[in-house]
Amino acid sequence: MALQTHKDLKVWQESRKLVKEIYSLTSRFPKDEIYSLTAQIKRAAISIPSNIAEGAARDSNKEYIHFLYISLGSVAELDTQLIIARDQSFINEKEFNEISEKLDSIGKMLSGLIKYRQSKP
Repeated sequence: MALQTHKDLKVWQESRKLVKEIYSLTSRFPKDEIYSLTAQIKRAAISIPSNIAEGAARDSNKEYIHFLYISLGSVAELDTQLIIARDQSFINEKEFNEISEKLDSIGKMLSGLIKYRQSKP
């Protein structure tokens, strides 16, 4: 079966699931963090599937790769923000490790997709 849209990409599907988990996780953050770390974490998480979708909708492979790199940057940003959340005891080590594993997997899928797209003429 041929790939139809970005919605068929496993990396997009998994990153969308991650957004849902991030919303659940951040709902327990202190209320005074709502406009700072909570908002930053949500924005970085949302950016991952959003940039995959935007890149897939572009005319050129070069643009698609550019947006995949932005998405990969958001993975690194979210990782850093989650480390900070753990350092502040907003999440525990178990929660951090579970989300980090998913984030690592998404990062690897993105890197693989970038390599694949780079191999296309």
